[in-house]
Amino acid sequence: MGARGGSVLGDGPAPKSRGPRRLATPRKAEVRAGEGGRPESVGGKGVEAVRESWLVEDRWWSERPLRRRYWEVVTDDGRNLVVFRELGTGAWYAQR
Repeated sequence: MGARGGSVLGDGPAPKSRGPRRLATPRKAEVRAGEGGRPESVGGKGVEAVRESWLVEDRWWSERPLRRRYWEVVTDDGRNLVVFRELGTGAWYAQR
């Protein structure tokens, strides 16, 4: 019960679910990379700092393995972004 005596989820019928949805769906990104693949610009904005970098390798047992190098960067306009490069294709994407 909620604080007002109604159900915690509300008093009316539950809204219909549209099923699961993806959060932060990757979108194509324009990235210029330098030494070692480190992003130097994202979307035309210079990269001021790299906060973190990590490698994801998954589904190696399947016909569609996943290999990505992620970079969390700060651009010169102060935005905090996560970009990744699909190592199989070389394509760049922004995660947020």
